[in-house]
Amino acid sequence: MASRSKKSASLGSFLVELAVYAVFVFAYFFLVLHFLGGWIKHVFDQNKTLYAFVALALIIAQGVGLEMLTTGLLRIIRSRES
Repeated sequence: MASRSKKSASLGSFLVELAVYAVFVFAYFFLVLHFLGGWIKHVFDQNKTLYAFVALALIIAQGVGLEMLTTGLLRIIRSRES
């Protein structure tokens, strides 16, 4: 029974993390599109190499930033559950 409870808790934690991460990715996409869309389009039109580096930097920043944010939020949530 204990392993079943751990599996349920792990699945629940995973689903919560997935939902939180999805909301943040959605918000990040629209924030970047809103604030940097014109500049990114200009860079794309003028210099493809710089555009590639900018795109990679945004991907890395998104991954690191959102992972840190979701990890912090889940730590807060777990500490309140205990």
